[in-house]
Amino acid sequence: MKRMRAWLCALLSAVGLTACDYLNMRELQPGVSSALEVRDRFGPPQMEWRNADGSLTWEYSRQPEGIECFMITIGADNILRRIEQVLTEDNFARVQRGMNGDEVRRLLGKPAASQFFALRKETVWEWKIDHGNASGGEPVYFTVSFNTDGRVVGSGRHTRHRR
Repeated sequence: MKRMRAWLCALLSAVGLTACDYLNMRELQPGVSSALEVRDRFGPPQMEWRNADGSLTWEYSRQPEGIECFMITIGADNILRRIEQVLTEDNFARVQRGMNGDEVRRLLGKPAASQFFALRKETVWEWKIDHGNASGGEPVYFTVSFNTDGRVVGSGRHTRHRR
């Protein structure tokens, strides 16, 4: 069964990572599945966040080529609490001036890219949020700009036109 699942995920990954993630999430049940089951399906997290209530949130970013970032919360009892896709309009609206990089990463996950612009003295992080399906074939990115103090000074989006 595991070999068949691995083969199916490999096949689906040729279509896109989201297909395999979709299968993994269907097999996991909040309140029932264990942290070990989550690791078996998703692998080790890219980042682990400790929450005030003793739970952990594991980050699984599909950047730079995917358009999702999953935050998976595991309770103090090692049972799955929730799976959230955090690259959403609601979360983009929560990015506020003055936030630091850790706060933004906790909200949106690891960015697809980071670039420093010397003339503006800003670092810009970007997350791919649309492969181009909704924008006429051109990929769309959400961006967050940080000043030299590492604080958010703005956010926006841009379309990367293919040449």
